[in-house]
Amino acid sequence: MSDLSSPPPGDDALDAVGVLVDPVRRALYRHVVAAEGPVGRAAAADAVGIQRTLAAFHLDKLVEANLLTTEYARPAGKGGPGAGRPAKLYRRNPVETSVTLPPRAYDTAGQILADAIERAGADRAVHAAAYDAGRVAGRALGGGPAATEEADEHARVLAALTARGYEPVPDASRILLRNCPFHQLAEDFPPLVCGMNLALLEGLLDGVDAPGHRARLDSVPGRCCVVVERTA
Repeated sequence: MSDLSSPPPGDDALDAVGVLVDPVRRALYRHVVAAEGPVGRAAAADAVGIQRTLAAFHLDKLVEANLLTTEYARPAGKGGPGAGRPAKLYRRNPVETSVTLPPRAYDTAGQILADAIERAGADRAVHAAAYDAGRVAGRALGGGPAATEEADEHARVLAALTARGYEPVPDASRILLRNCPFHQLAEDFPPLVCGMNLALLEGLLDGVDAPGHRARLDSVPGRCCVVVERTA
């Protein structure tokens, strides 16, 4: 069973969320999160339409709030003497920030329930329930009899995955999922939670009427353990 001794988030989490009240800062954060790789100050400034110095100020505030992390690298193709100083780059901090008022402990409940399910060997029941939940969610997100045009199927799938927080990235014949909504539980109980996640997405695809797509496990560090493939 995972360690439940860590205290719930306090003022640091509240401060981090408060940093995003500023609309410019929030736009910069969203741009960095959506990027495929680390983002430099100039690119971030251009993306939200502000000056580079102002972008640098806001980006560093996001770093202070532990919402972003930094690294340094020279632009591709530039190196050796005269290449200049490495550029400061930003990417999303993988550490989760969560705030509930009043304080709740849903993560603790999830860990206890996952541990109990593994002890009871009730994986199949969880997967069946996850599939049903995904199918209901898919229908609510635009599935059903009206969703029959093949040209719209891929768009429906992307919209459904986005709505569920997976941050989908189309890649040739498949869709990579940059975010796992169940990340910490998947780290603590990988077979159970990844299987649940797969069943949930299978149900979601059925719910949005997407027979030309299928979900399968493909565990790679840094992204969700499930990918969605186009089969038609």
